Amino acid sequence: MAAETARVRIGRRELDISRPEKVLFPEDGITKGELIEYYAAVAPRILHHLRNRPLMLERYPDGIQKVRIFQKEVPSYFPSWIRRVSVKKVGGTVTHLVCNDAATLVYIANQACVTPHIFLSRIDKQDRADQMVFDLDPQSEDFEPVRSTALAFKQLLDDLDLPAYLKTTGSRGLHVVVPLQRREGFDAVRDFARELARIVVRQAPSERTLESLKAKRGNRVYIDINRNAYAQLVAPAFAVRARRGAPVSVPLDWSELRKKNLRSDSVTTRTIFDRLDKVGDPWADFWRSAVSLTKARRKLEREMRV
Repeated sequence: MAAETARVRIGRRELDISRPEKVLFPEDGITKGELIEYYAAVAPRILHHLRNRPLMLERYPDGIQKVRIFQKEVPSYFPSWIRRVSVKKVGGTVTHLVCNDAATLVYIANQACVTPHIFLSRIDKQDRADQMVFDLDPQSEDFEPVRSTALAFKQLLDDLDLPAYLKTTGSRGLHVVVPLQRREGFDAVRDFARELARIVVRQAPSERTLESLKAKRGNRVYIDINRNAYAQLVAPAFAVRARRGAPVSVPLDWSELRKKNLRSDSVTTRTIFDRLDKVGDPWADFWRSAVSLTKARRKLEREMRV
């Protein structure tokens, strides 16, 4: 894509791509055209995590080193064929975009949307969480505490017979995620997530923390459970992040935590498809593994009484 404009066909839609040669990642020379090509190619995988949920668009019209726009409300100039959903929030209602097809994904990439952020619920049951997320955020460049914290969650979730999935954030940390059957509201899910996080923190309090004030965390891994709330957002699997190299939030197999060179931003738009050819998608069965938290909550209560 070297022309000022280009027309592409995505499914049944023909889209005009504006300025595909514009560089969005200056240190790497990655253009908007490359970003669009990535999202078009990864659409069959990322749409599993975008479909039927409200999105927020993280846009960089002049590249990732310039102004960042967090766009929740769908602009009036977006075409009518793009799906929308109304979300009730404090102070009013916001009309969010819904991305159910590759054409919509390419359209928003053409708007210089580097990262589409997702709700942890779907549009038909906006108040019911369909995943529980533990966001492991390191406060230093040492990745080892992040690795050990993720393994601690894996052990705890295994003990509670809960499926545990792992991915990089594409930024600095890791996400540990449990797919849910949408039976509970966000408050109940967040309360349970907090109980599990407290257990993990107690195992290594010098290494892990739930402290919300950054100044009080020191070099400990911050376990963020606050994304488990209504209308909160997370970068989904296969989303690009606005960092040098265009890293991708990539699903991991738990065995990959043994790799000493593992980093959250080590897989990029230019390397992910080689990776997928070699190891596949460890999250291929993610939604088929969804569970209720009821049994796990009862089991935890019994164990805590002992």
